[in-house]
Amino acid sequence: MNSQEMIDLCKKHTMYTWTAGDNVSPMPISSAKGIWLYGPDGQKWLDFNSQLMSVNIGHSHPKVIQAIKDQADTLIYTIPASATEARAKLGQRLAELVPGDLNTFFFTLGGAEANENAIKAARLYTGKFKILSRYRSYHGATNACMQLTGDPRRTHNEPGAPGFVKVMGPYPYTWDWAEDEEEITRRNLTYLEEVIQYENPDTIAAMFIETVVGTNGILIPPKGYLQGLRALLDKYGILLVCDEVMAGWGRTGKLFAFEHAGIVPDILTMAKGLTSSYVPLGAMAVSDKIAEHFRTNVFWGGLTYNAHALACGTALAAINVLVEENLVDNAARLESVMRSEMDRLAEKHPSVRGGRCIGLFGMIDIQKNSKGDPICGYNETHPAMKALSKEFLDNGLFTFVRWGSFMCNPPLSITEEELLQAFAIIDAALHVTDAVFEG
Repeated sequence: MNSQEMIDLCKKHTMYTWTAGDNVSPMPISSAKGIWLYGPDGQKWLDFNSQLMSVNIGHSHPKVIQAIKDQADTLIYTIPASATEARAKLGQRLAELVPGDLNTFFFTLGGAEANENAIKAARLYTGKFKILSRYRSYHGATNACMQLTGDPRRTHNEPGAPGFVKVMGPYPYTWDWAEDEEEITRRNLTYLEEVIQYENPDTIAAMFIETVVGTNGILIPPKGYLQGLRALLDKYGILLVCDEVMAGWGRTGKLFAFEHAGIVPDILTMAKGLTSSYVPLGAMAVSDKIAEHFRTNVFWGGLTYNAHALACGTALAAINVLVEENLVDNAARLESVMRSEMDRLAEKHPSVRGGRCIGLFGMIDIQKNSKGDPICGYNETHPAMKALSKEFLDNGLFTFVRWGSFMCNPPLSITEEELLQAFAIIDAALHVTDAVFEG
């Protein structure tokens, strides 16, 4: 098919996520390799968002492609109650790699299902019902996860499952970049403790956090926050669940983002980078004490595709590529390059408020004036941001533009030269937002 045929048939016979069908303008993609996406009519784009912050090892890695073929030749699917070599080896490998006492895993088909089952596990283990989560968060589009989620997509799916309590994260939508991080932590944890007391800790099973907030801002925890949160939740007997569907598997320059703070959650959820999205797979990891509970108590969760053999075999190969090719170290090494480029753009372009990154997990914010006001508000858009997205695509760069910001999340296999190439395209495109800067 050519590009237009592909687009027309997809729009005619399929539905797209988070949009009205007539409003979508899908990219026609026919193949992908490394950090590059290719269209059927000769188009080429640098994938600066790893699709959905998920293709961590890059596209079409030959070792993973071969592993998929080998697994398909051996065993594709069996019922969840069976034992398979792919399931056994993946569980063992994860127990080796995941820090702390997170040694037991429940396999799902994606991140939302991992979080759904983490909700179940927390409630069944504690005997409590309420779940805390943050407003600036996204945890998935399934029924309970939509209410776990804080961002605006939740409100269009209400009313939903009961028992969810939202709290503010450390950072409001706008904040003073020079503000003391330890003071931000102190104030937020003081506020959070009050909420816990008002809600009655005896009714709260767990608190879910994105260890580094993803689509709602790439918000890196302020100093002492994760350590303080861990201690506060322990004080009240509340489980800590870290959602690392985006932040996990090397994205932040460590295998998992919680390692930056030297803590270990009670439950960890993952997907995306687990297979680098070559095939769908998610997982919930639980601590030894929770796993021990479910050895003698029923875990009331089940999925037809639990521990799918093809997916497990793919994950094992993708993880091995990530580790053996030192892609986590590459993300850590290139963090300073990305931050330097963000600072350079902020100095050069009046519309750039600033950027932030941890590893290769980054975002740049656009401002409308020298006071630092965002070009558009929370859950709003601006014609210049739509034009900026088009300018990126027209010049060979794909990334995710949302509200007044855009993502900087390339595959972890990217080289320094390629990273600088991406920022050169961004640099050239920012005349679009500079043109509407109010001074």
